[in-house]
Amino acid sequence: MPRERLLVVDDEAGVRASLSGILRDEGYRVDVVATGEECLEKVRTALYDLVLLDVWLPGMDGLEVLERIWQTPFSGAVLVISGHGTIEMAVRAVRLGAYDFLEKPLSLEKTLVMVKNALKHRELEEENRELRERYVRRYEMVGQSIPILALRKQIDVIAPTAGRVLIFGENGTGKELLARLIHEKSHRRHKKFVEINCAAIPDDLIESELFGYRKGAFTGAAEDKRGKFEEAHEGTLFLDEVGDMSLKVQAKVLRVLEEEKIEPLGCNQPMELDVRVIAATNQDLTALIDAGRFRADLFYRLNVVPVEIVPLRERREDIPVLTEHFLEEYTRLYGKKARRFKPEALDILTRYDWPGNVRELKNTVERLIIVQGGQEIGVYDLPASIYGQVQMSSGAASGPATFQSARETFERQYLQAAIHRNHGNLAQTARELDMDRSGLYRKLRQLGIPLP
Repeated sequence: MPRERLLVVDDEAGVRASLSGILRDEGYRVDVVATGEECLEKVRTALYDLVLLDVWLPGMDGLEVLERIWQTPFSGAVLVISGHGTIEMAVRAVRLGAYDFLEKPLSLEKTLVMVKNALKHRELEEENRELRERYVRRYEMVGQSIPILALRKQIDVIAPTAGRVLIFGENGTGKELLARLIHEKSHRRHKKFVEINCAAIPDDLIESELFGYRKGAFTGAAEDKRGKFEEAHEGTLFLDEVGDMSLKVQAKVLRVLEEEKIEPLGCNQPMELDVRVIAATNQDLTALIDAGRFRADLFYRLNVVPVEIVPLRERREDIPVLTEHFLEEYTRLYGKKARRFKPEALDILTRYDWPGNVRELKNTVERLIIVQGGQEIGVYDLPASIYGQVQMSSGAASGPATFQSARETFERQYLQAAIHRNHGNLAQTARELDMDRSGLYRKLRQLGIPLP
């Protein structure tokens, strides 16, 4: 039985009684009021899924109520009712946010169908809202460090504008994630986010990828191809690794940004374009300009709002937060039992420099969730490259050591971790390390590691 809560607003007592009776018979919870002022007071103090609102009311009329209702906490649907309706009135009601328009005298069957449709429409809107919020959370910048807090504030300022953004950052810092987040918080979020990696596409193909072509433009052009600029019309285009563009393509991109038009190959009529461009690079573009490999005029066109993402090693306080975030994400994704990192393992992760930045941390946590079977993840479960680098750095910091002793320390820790991962199985360990079993035995004896 439906349990949605409805509000009937009509100045005629007979209409209120008959309509509320019919709806209650269908299992709905129904309240009734006679004026627009009472309606607004009700929706401020109670949650309603649907309001059936008469247009002709004493005092404040129904359309004025409809305009004001969205300024209250109300998030349901509205059906407007009138005995003297016109097409203009119905159009205005829908423009003001009404789901539909009912004419008096009310038809029982039509009213019930319309109520069910309005409630279903509201339910779908709620689901879409939740999905979009979940989607935005997926691209949220995780962390509580000062650089991340400052970055979040910067996003909130620049996202609602149409200004072009140029993102600087090392590989793996999350430049694409940041671009998507800017798009999702902009007025273009209901349009497409289109991306292209300028470093991954050969020079002879990137031009057609960006600008497209028309059927018959050249041999082999059997059908029209929409370029990335055309696909992103009214949305956002993300040019990743823009520093790897050839000078020829740079010149064409500059022209598109200046004229806000594109002309696909084989098309004689330029097309108007409305695209917000976000670019990203891991290179020093000013150095490329000095070397003659990047156009200064294109740089200034793209660099309207510069944004920099600092590497993970410069915000180590975010590493435990990110680790926990990825741990929850991948245990849920792979249907694993809840895991946790031992404090000493988390300490190693925090002290590691993460040359691959957040991407490397994310991949490391995913790998551990897949291959590690216990409830707790310890130091020896970590990749040897991670704790080996941390231990060697600690040894270097604690005092001078010979190259030979540092090497032996690393090898000892590396082999102990590999044996631990393979549960003491030396044959399996040798295969993993691509060593002969006899060579592994000799190395263990040489380093004083007891055989399991």
